[in-house]
Amino acid sequence: MRWGVPVAAAAVIGAAIGAGPVIAAVSGEPVLPERSAEQLLADAVAATHKEGGIPPMSGTVQQTASLGIPALPATGGSSPLSLLSGSHEVKVWYGAADKLRVAMPTQLNETNLVINGGQAWYWDSATNTATKLKIKEGAPERPATPVPQQTDLTPQQLAQRLLDAAGEHTAIRVINTAEVAGRPVYQLVLSPKEEGSLVQEVRIALDGETYVPLQVQVYAKGSAEPAYQVGFTQVTFTPPAAENFTFTPPAGAKVEEQEIGFENGKDQRAEHAEDVAGDAKVVGEGWATVAVLPFDADTFAKDAQKDAAKASGNESGDQHGPDGFGADADPQALIDGVLQSATPVSGTWGSGKLIKTKLVTALLTDDGRLLVGAVTPEEITKAAGLK
Repeated sequence: MRWGVPVAAAAVIGAAIGAGPVIAAVSGEPVLPERSAEQLLADAVAATHKEGGIPPMSGTVQQTASLGIPALPATGGSSPLSLLSGSHEVKVWYGAADKLRVAMPTQLNETNLVINGGQAWYWDSATNTATKLKIKEGAPERPATPVPQQTDLTPQQLAQRLLDAAGEHTAIRVINTAEVAGRPVYQLVLSPKEEGSLVQEVRIALDGETYVPLQVQVYAKGSAEPAYQVGFTQVTFTPPAAENFTFTPPAGAKVEEQEIGFENGKDQRAEHAEDVAGDAKVVGEGWATVAVLPFDADTFAKDAQKDAAKASGNESGDQHGPDGFGADADPQALIDGVLQSATPVSGTWGSGKLIKTKLVTALLTDDGRLLVGAVTPEEITKAAGLK
């Protein structure tokens, strides 16, 4: 689905929350019973881990990004890069763990993922192609994750463990109640303790009745409006009609079948990513973490072009396809466009080019390293000196 629906935003809580000041909910409009941060964490965990999962629901999710990124060449409406600016909508219908539909409309086209029991379809109106997805025999239903299981500990114990684990880096509090998609919500606020982070705070809105996350907002330092936001603009906690989970390829559509699996489904890009990860390192802690990895712009552009061509059915790799950058995008042009707007910098660590957005700073050094983090330029250059 290329970007996260807030239904899964509980993962944000598990990944970043800490035991800073815990303050009871302040009265606001609408009025909800007072809940501490620890109680709300337990409620959110219970809502997403209970038997049967979250309650049936449907709605419209809007993602808005205002990151202040440099101007990029046109990448096409279907490219993930198009999600780095402006607003985008996705419609969601959730009936159960095996009943899901996600529709992502664009200006002229629409893609649909429909899962109904043992059947799954992916529809792309731009190419008039319906792909029937099939799980490989013997493949697990989903990849294993390190998330604690229900039998491991109670929601209250998990909430307390989360609070105890990351308090060194994050302060947590509950602010006034609010409304999201016309429903009253509690607001959890996560604030980095590291001064070098570009993040001012992260706000997570939990539904006042079901405790399902309905909205996540990320604020950059010095900004009154969120730099990134994803949340429901309309939501209903009632079972969607059965026809939402049925799909029949339209007349004249190209029908394909694709077998997928997790245990041996790694492609060349995934293998390359593993190789890079082996040479990567992490500098700093908490919200001031900086990833350092080897990077060669020319090799990256060539690999991206080949992958895009293969995705469009051209094994020769001499044209661009829809995968990654969009059918009309030139990976080299994208890289050149970003580098042209970058700021030349130098220090005892060497020299390179710096790209800064509201939430992320990247440094491409002349000695072939890429440093990325949600940190200030000072923190990035400091990390560059730790070879």
